[in-house]
Amino acid sequence: MHKTLTLIAVMAAGSALAQQAADSVQPEAATTGGFAAMSPQVAAALQAKDAGLPVTGKTWMVAAANPHAVQAGADVLAAGGTAADALVAVQTVLGLVEPQSSGLGGGAFLVWYDAKSGQLTTLDGRETAPLAATPTRFQDDKGEPVQFYDAVVGGLSVGVPGTPALLASAHDTWGNRDWATLLQPAITLAQDGFDVSPRLAGLVAADAERLARFESTASYFLPDGQPLQAGARLTNLGYADTLQMLAQDPSAFYTGEIAQDIIDTVNGAVPAGGLLTPLDFSLYSTRERPAVCAPFRGHDICGMGPPSSGALTVGQILGMLDSYDLEALGPADPQAWRLIGDASRLAFADRGRYMADSDFVPMPTKGLVDPAYLADRAKLLAGDDALPEVSPGTPAWDHAMLWADDESIELPSTSHISIADSYGNVASMTTTIENGFGSRLMVRGFLLNNELTDFSFRTHADGVPIANRLEPGKRPRSSMAPTIVMRDGAPVLAIGSPGGSRIIGYVAQAIVAHLAWGMDVQQAVAMPHAVNRFGNYDLEAGTAAADLQGPLEAMGFEVETRDLNSGLHAIEIGDGLQGGADPRREGIALGDD
Repeated sequence: MHKTLTLIAVMAAGSALAQQAADSVQPEAATTGGFAAMSPQVAAALQAKDAGLPVTGKTWMVAAANPHAVQAGADVLAAGGTAADALVAVQTVLGLVEPQSSGLGGGAFLVWYDAKSGQLTTLDGRETAPLAATPTRFQDDKGEPVQFYDAVVGGLSVGVPGTPALLASAHDTWGNRDWATLLQPAITLAQDGFDVSPRLAGLVAADAERLARFESTASYFLPDGQPLQAGARLTNLGYADTLQMLAQDPSAFYTGEIAQDIIDTVNGAVPAGGLLTPLDFSLYSTRERPAVCAPFRGHDICGMGPPSSGALTVGQILGMLDSYDLEALGPADPQAWRLIGDASRLAFADRGRYMADSDFVPMPTKGLVDPAYLADRAKLLAGDDALPEVSPGTPAWDHAMLWADDESIELPSTSHISIADSYGNVASMTTTIENGFGSRLMVRGFLLNNELTDFSFRTHADGVPIANRLEPGKRPRSSMAPTIVMRDGAPVLAIGSPGGSRIIGYVAQAIVAHLAWGMDVQQAVAMPHAVNRFGNYDLEAGTAAADLQGPLEAMGFEVETRDLNSGLHAIEIGDGLQGGADPRREGIALGDD
């Protein structure tokens, strides 16, 4: 499957986009500082990532965004736990050491392959809007959308968190370890303290003004009025206490004093209070939903369906590209990126028109990834230049409705976890509190989400309703794309990324790199990024991707060079395991090699 020799030859010739992270995408400054001292295994994993090499494993592997979290998950797997058990340990540690990206106050989507049944399924742990919320929540008195950060910061944007319920549900269904012991690594680390990473310190400093607005948040992230410094020892006793309560009863998050403290914090926020009630919490539940799959290179690319747009949009991109010979073009050819860019634009046009919470609005889910529909859309790519304009297609569906195009804004944060266990189970989970540091409200040691700003601030366009408008109890549309790639009924790849709506492009590109261009998982996740969503082609600054600017502009694309900070974490499953961790962040992969 892999064309390693071809790849090496292309790289040796200085091709534009087949270069590894060590050559073209350096990690954020000093993100490995301190982590290498954790264990020889962590040090080796960091060295492998810096060298652009995958980590190998025999029977189990975990890849995630912080070495502390990965080590916690690896310890669970080494002791005979399942991927579901490891997810609990990894996520609760991530919520401590990477609080800006995910945690108890947010939501998550899980794609799960169950080895015993041979079946794929998904769990929807997306946040829900309060029952008292109205569609015009993010509009001013003239009916115009408010400024984005005016909506984000404070209680106005907070939905009922779903991550605690998802973790409990996954553990109840697929776990074999004692629940309380899975929380202990995070409890111990919160009590004993951990060294603030350079990445966390830099993000705190960049967001200090917003973090200073609320006393509990400021006291944690801005001690003595100054941003946390890299290397400082940080404890979080409030978080430890919360986890100890959940260790006794995971449902305690949605009842009693934890839920009430969240409600009081959200509703009492000044100047933008929320509308949460105990009823909102008591009604929350994780939803099991069927996986959405699309074809590419003899594989099924499977992921999370609505309310996520991730699997549908990734699937559409790859489904349209399936009839084009990307292998012959190779990763250095601008024509390959014309095809990828315009396929993405067409998919995003459908995303903006049709995709939302299918519990609230009818959606042509099957029609959007129907091979005949994708083949018809793929015909639009036959040419040499950029499409002058794109528009949504007309997929088949059971209940047609007229929708206007969505206008929601997604800014990058989030985190991704990929796990394969010794029993053959595979987990791919993307987890978030939405914007970096979420709503900036902190309660009981964790930050609360701002997921409601993933809804469209407008309710209608030209008198036509927008599918992703805010409604009571609704789950906002997401771009999270946790993915498991299947071949002949068996998983061969688990992958996902943070990055707002660019998640879709990051994941699609990595899958193309792996399946069409023969890159191993580390090369695929480290590859310089070129992402097109709405017409403007974003090329990753400081990498070989920027060399595409001239050729793409000559084809008619509008091009911008900018930082593109993905966080891809992938595991290839075959004769053993190979793991890759995005060099743009501080994560690693660990296995039992």
